[in-house]
Amino acid sequence: MSNPTLDINACVDETVAAVRTHTSAKPLVGIVLGSGLGAYADALQDLVKVPYTALPHMPGSKVVGHAGNLCFGSANGISVVCMQGRAHPYEGHPLWQAVHGARVMARLGAKAVLLTNAAGGLNTAWAPGDLMSITDHLNLTGQSLLVGENDAKLGPRFPDMSEAYDMAIRAALTRAAASAGITLREGVYAGLMGPTYETPAEIRMLQVLGAQAVGMSTVHEVVALRHMGVRVGALSCITNLGSGLGHEKLEHSDVEAVAKTRHADLIRLLDGWIGETAKELS
Repeated sequence: MSNPTLDINACVDETVAAVRTHTSAKPLVGIVLGSGLGAYADALQDLVKVPYTALPHMPGSKVVGHAGNLCFGSANGISVVCMQGRAHPYEGHPLWQAVHGARVMARLGAKAVLLTNAAGGLNTAWAPGDLMSITDHLNLTGQSLLVGENDAKLGPRFPDMSEAYDMAIRAALTRAAASAGITLREGVYAGLMGPTYETPAEIRMLQVLGAQAVGMSTVHEVVALRHMGVRVGALSCITNLGSGLGHEKLEHSDVEAVAKTRHADLIRLLDGWIGETAKELS
């Protein structure tokens, strides 16, 4: 929830001002890199890496696979900002702080943002390593980022979520996947609080509700970005089948390992998405 005693818009501006002491880059697009996916940022041209610890109000993550850097650079001549890891509410961060990096990217000028995550798969026909374009989400965290007094400087009181995941931005991801010869699945993402993995009964519930993947991030960032008028797409790397659907015990190290197996494909896919999205935004 929002902190009624805190000027969140001012916090965003203070972080942006600190970023400007490191770089004058004006990114066209942003990417949030989830568990095991952060290495993409290291491939950016003319890379400038700003540790979260150097930025006021920017929370770090203690989770393995989340390096904690705001990275600036270019891909095929297009200016990009990447969050190399994210903070999660289950780590104890208040929601405003968990989405702070997404809001900073928006304030820096990003017109579209692609969020990535590692997720559990709910379709037994899918396999670890599959990639899924998120078409919609279920916020089952029990919390809403926008509870409390609304700050019109960030967005409207009642933001529309009928197209939370922008169709044109999703289409850009589909075209990029086709050009790279990468199979891209589609589905609904269920966001839960964590940090426990789901029980088999919870997995069966999510299947009934119509979700194809489940994870512990993304949904609040999407709300924050749509609140600010930024166009959003999202990509899940299916790193495991949900509890009760496979025989393996779920371990975070396995999640990170599976995500890393798709590193080369993800570089090609994200590069392609940046190019396709730049055309859409021009």
